[in-house]
Amino acid sequence: MQSVLGDYAPVLIFGALSVTIAAAMLGIALLSGHQKPYAEKTTAYECGFEAFDDARRRFDVRFYLVAILFIIFDLEVAFLFPWAVSLSRIGLFGFLSMLGFLSVLGIGFLYEWRKGALDWD
Repeated sequence: MQSVLGDYAPVLIFGALSVTIAAAMLGIALLSGHQKPYAEKTTAYECGFEAFDDARRRFDVRFYLVAILFIIFDLEVAFLFPWAVSLSRIGLFGFLSMLGFLSVLGIGFLYEWRKGALDWD
């Protein structure tokens, strides 16, 4: 029993220390932050209407568009990381393939930009 507790002691100490540090950070932020909400700060900003309203309301399609654009360019980064890690092994063919991939995404980004998909007017 003693050896099992000794084996897990560093994990328990680390867990207790991390909980203590997290609680201290939250407490300091709560005590030092300015709590002055105003009407602009408490309005709906994610979906364009009140969160606890009728769920069948229509809202602007631009929210969907921004979400789709975020997913597309987030996946681009997800493909770039393993490519960058294995670049020394895949050689020139892998480099040129990724340049083709990035050029297609860049052309798509420029198309969306020119069409005004990123404007909130």
